[in-house]
This record gives sequence, structure tokens and C-alpha cells, in this order.
Amino acid sequence: MILRRRAEYLRVWERVMGNFDKKLERFWEVFIEHGGYVKVLTGLQNTVYIAVAGLAIGILIGTLIAIIRVSPKNNGLLKTLNSLCVFYVGLFRGTPIVVQLLVAYYVILPLIGVNIPALQVCVLVFGLNSAAYVSEIMRSGILSVDPGQMEAGRALGLNYRVTMLKVVIPQAVKNIVPTLGNEFISLIKETSVVSFVGAADLYVAFNYIGSNNYEFMVPYLVMALIYIALVAVAALIIRQLERSLRKSDRRH
Repeated sequence: MILRRRAEYLRVWERVMGNFDKKLERFWEVFIEHGGYVKVLTGLQNTVYIAVAGLAIGILIGTLIAIIRVSPKNNGLLKTLNSLCVFYVGLFRGTPIVVQLLVAYYVILPLIGVNIPALQVCVLVFGLNSAAYVSEIMRSGILSVDPGQMEAGRALGLNYRVTMLKVVIPQAVKNIVPTLGNEFISLIKETSVVSFVGAADLYVAFNYIGSNNYEFMVPYLVMALIYIALVAVAALIIRQLERSLRKSDRRH
């Protein structure tokens, strides 16, 4: 009985591997001869662009939100801004990125009569979404800094804003680099949904290849390997950045 099952497994494996060679040949045919590599390069470029630009927007907006949320609420304006920031973070953390893309592209933009390319809409939405998470990351990093640093800055005659920007935030950044790296990796993987609004990414490219050779096993396998490679490169860059920050701490 065991030998019979083993023989069946071997026959299935041989059948799969035999077909795999033919599938690989069809994949290379579409990839090279029919310009599939052009779409893959475009999709790869858009994927990296959306992730990097989205994180940059997220860091800018998220840092501003974090500063507002940790600032003393001495007047009504700061209290109102804090409430708006809490609502913003809850809104973007409470809805999936796909829903945010669809609402922005198919609901909000048509209502206000603005026509923006799908790629730019994706960058904007990913940036706003990332800002909600970065703000919490940055806020926890700021709160992790010894309160005595703020007191020391104020004792030297620096105002709150200068002390926060020149003393507290630089120290907070060193504490949150790994978490920011995780956010960047998440953005890379989440770019796989931008095809919902017509933007060209890796999924669109490999779906084109699969549709042209009527076979999706190899295209999707290669797409998965590319995402793994992108994440590996991002993780390597993050580790190098952490090491450089640790070395700078030792020198000081």
C-alpha cells in the first residue's frame, strides 16, 4: 500500500515537472519576445516609487501629527488639532488600504471634479495611510526619550519647538528605525493592490504575461520571488542604517 502511494506521488511529480518545463518555456517566450519584461520593469519601478514616496509623505505628516499629540494642550487650538489628529489616525487605521484607494479614486475625486493619474492617487493614499501608522510610531519614540532632555533644552533657553526638533526628535528617530523599516516593508507588500484603480504594478505585469500564454503558475511564482527579493533588500538597508546609528552613538 505504501509503495503504491509512493509510486503515485512519483508519477504526479514527474507529470508536474514535465509540464513545468513547458510552462517555463512559454513564460520566457512572452517575457522576452512579447515585451513582458518591459511591463515587469515598469511595475517594479512603480512598486518601489509608491512605497518610497508613500513612506516619505507618511514620515512628514506622521511626525507633525505626533508632535501635536505629545504637545501640552495649553489652548483651544491645540485641543482641536489633537482631536482632529486622533480622528485622522482612527480613520486610516480603521479601514483597509484597498477601501481607501477605491473611495479616493472612484468617489472623492469624481465628486470634487479632479482628474489625477492613478499612480499619483496611489502615492497620495499610501502616504496618508502610512502617516497614521508613522504618527503612532513617532509618538511612542518621542515618549521613550528621557523627559529630562526636554527640560535640559528648555533650561538652556530653547523654546518648545526648537527643543523638540533639535533635541528630542533626533533621539526618538534612533529608537524607531526598526519599526519604520517594518512600515516600509509593509508598504512594499501592500502595493500589490494598486491594480484596483488601474495603476501598473508587478501584479499587472505578471498577469499580462500569464494571460498571453494561458498559464499563471510560473508568472505568479516569479512575482512572489521578486517581492521576496525587494523585502530582503529593504531589510538589508534597514540593518545597515541601524548599525550606522549605533556606531554614531558609540562615538558620542
